[in-house]
Formats: sequence, structure tokens, C-alpha cells
Amino acid sequence: MITFVLGTKAELIKTMPIMKELEKRNIDYYFIHTGQHSIIDLVKDFEIKEPDATLYTPPKLSSRFMVKTHKAIFWGLSGIPRILREIRSVEPEFVCYHGDTLSTAMASVASSQALNVNKKWKNVHLEAGLRSDDVWEPYPEEISRRIADRFSDILFAVSKGAVENLKKEKLKGRIIHVGNTIIDSALISLTMANRKLGKLKEKNFCLINIHRHENIKSKERLGKIVNIITSVDTQTYWPLHDNTKQQLVKFGLMKKIKKKKNIKISRVVPYLKFIRLLANCKYLITDGGSIQEESLALKKPCILLRMKTERDEGLKTGINFLTKLNVNYATKLIKEFESKKFKIPKFKNPYGDGRAAKKIVDFIEVKN
Repeated sequence: MITFVLGTKAELIKTMPIMKELEKRNIDYYFIHTGQHSIIDLVKDFEIKEPDATLYTPPKLSSRFMVKTHKAIFWGLSGIPRILREIRSVEPEFVCYHGDTLSTAMASVASSQALNVNKKWKNVHLEAGLRSDDVWEPYPEEISRRIADRFSDILFAVSKGAVENLKKEKLKGRIIHVGNTIIDSALISLTMANRKLGKLKEKNFCLINIHRHENIKSKERLGKIVNIITSVDTQTYWPLHDNTKQQLVKFGLMKKIKKKKNIKISRVVPYLKFIRLLANCKYLITDGGSIQEESLALKKPCILLRMKTERDEGLKTGINFLTKLNVNYATKLIKEFESKKFKIPKFKNPYGDGRAAKKIVDFIEVKN
């Protein structure tokens, strides 16, 4: 039996291709949901089975903790014994987790040899080796992914750079380079979106995605981000996270955004709608993680509003740009993307070609 421990929408999005590959081969799996995010709508959209076990009632808001770090830490510590009990009740061959969230760290610790001296299963990190080399950028994701890699027996590395990062740290787990399943997911999801929702005719717009804790908790950083976003002249769509909205209102920045008539704010949209927007936008402004890889898969220029990134190989492609929150540099990029001068260069995606899920299941099937 293969067990997945997932908590957030992002984790499910990136694990979905593996679940579908398992279903395609008639291999059963057990799905534990920690309840960090509400995922039931995503499960229905992806047409995969519902969780076999849900450990906490999922929140109604898009963020469970609303930038309250102490609340997140308490929830994480209390969740470890719950995950442990559920894994022991299943006794799987593999315990798999994806990404760098609190749920990822919880799952890796709960299923590790540290708490299970005679464990018979293998711990598997499905997105191993990403590093920004700064525990505060992004926080707490950089910490979570290091914990997950430390406690894993099998490390599915997402790139050549990720392999090198893991080798430098001399971790005990077996390192296997497969690429990142987010590439698989972006391609699968876009096909689903076009089938279910129809193709989007609008093309010439900017898409915004902002939610990083280290950005939205800082009035100075969030002010710079608003200055950058309000310099956009083209039609702009911003599906706004609850925690980001809360901080914009708190710091008195929402009024400046609302003055820009070209910026259309909505609530966070379902993933299939979002991936369709991403596939059709002219360019992207974000501080996210996986979305950097999605932009590469869909060949969309990406302005990254962060100080550091764990996906530095994407910066060498010529379409991902790390601004370090430099307002002048970011606005210069915006003007370039809105002109007709910028052309998408040819590049090889360092995070794979959309076959990561197949490689992962091939390995698990042999070892199972």
C-alpha cells in the first residue's frame, strides 16, 4: 500500500499526476488529508478519490493561520501524533509527501525512524532538493523542506541542481532525479480546464499572485509590491488570498489598488480556472514558489517579487526574473513585457518534461 499525507491545495495539485498514474495502473493508495486547506473542490475537479482520512476539519478561508506563526506551530506539533496513528493503522510500504508546507514537515517526522524504530515503510519526499539557502526566505518553507529531506529514505529530486544540493548535505536518503510533478500537473490541468471550461479568448492581460508571509507581514515590503503592481497599465487580474487582503487593509494599501481601474480583484479562483488564466496571460507577477515552474511549463514571463528563490535554475531560462523587490527593476520589466519587444527565448525546462509522475510510479512499482 502507498500512503499519501497531504495538507494543502498546492500539495494535492502536485501529487495529482502520481495518483492518476497509480489509478491508470490499478495500484491502490491510501490518502490522508491533514486539513491544512480545504481540498474537496479540487478533488472533484481532478476526478480523484476523496481522502480516506481527514485529521482536522479544513478551514473555510484560503489560509488556516492568517499569518499567525504561533498558531501554525501549535497546530503542526499537535498533528504529528495524529498522522503517526493513521500511518500505523495502514502499515504501508511507502509514505509519500510533497513540497515544503507545515503538513510536509509533519508527515516526514511522524513517519520517520525517529518515532518508529522498527518501521517497515519507506519515507518518500516527492519534491526533494530545492534550496534558497536562507531559512527566512521563504519562511517557513525553507525549514519545512529541509526537515522533509532530512527524514526521508527516498528523495525524488526535481532538478540537477536539487541533486547537487542533496549531495552537499550528505543526507541518508537515496537520491533519484525525476523532475517536478508540477510540470505534469500544469499540462494535465490545462487540458482538463479547456475541456471543462472551454478555451479562454482573452490574451493580453497580466496575472497577479501574492501571498508570501515574509512579504505580506511587512508593511515596507507590501508597500513596494503595491507600487510595482499599480505601475501595470494593461488589464490585470488578481485572485486575492484572504491573508493578503487582510494585510493590505491593515496597512492601508487597499485604497491605492482600488484606484487602478485596470486591476480586477476577485476571490481565489479554483485551480483549473487559474491555470487557464496563467496559460493565456501575457505575463505574471508573483511571489509564489511552484508557480515559477508553472510559468516555465506554459512559457510565460514571470516577475518574481522575492529576495531569494529556491528555484534559481529557472532564472537561467530568460523568462523568470528575480527582482529582490527593486521597484525600478520590476517596473522596467513590466514596461518591457507590455511592449512588443520581448520575445520568449528557447530554453530547456530544468524541472522536467511532464513525465515525473511516470518515473516515480515506475520506481515505486519495482520496489513494491
